Amino acid sequence: MNKFISFFEIPAADFNRAVDFYQTVFNMTLPVMDCDAEKMAFFNEGEKSVGAISWAKDFLPSPHGVLIHFNCDDLEKTLSVIQSKGGTVTIPKTKIEAEDRGYFAVCTDSEGNRIGLYQD
Repeated sequence: MNKFISFFEIPAADFNRAVDFYQTVFNMTLPVMDCDAEKMAFFNEGEKSVGAISWAKDFLPSPHGVLIHFNCDDLEKTLSVIQSKGGTVTIPKTKIEAEDRGYFAVCTDSEGNRIGLYQD
């Protein structure tokens, strides 16, 4: 495992306003991808995306909003361990639609916090 944190998402109620905010604050251009049910503007390190501003119907800004994805070597095993320790799986292992992007899942930890998992 190269890096512990794989990806983060920052929810936006007004996608264009949020993109403008972060581009202005960090003096950078965020590449935008518009999918069917969501929009994302990516924070990149070199050619790799490390996070995004995300707009989706049910992904709203709140004290619970930022979603950090952790890398893991074996997603199914990690999901099993999460459940055995009192967590729950809210989005099961799901193939990422973009080519060669691997799989993700979203869970709640033992305290009720949302976390994401990522596997190449």
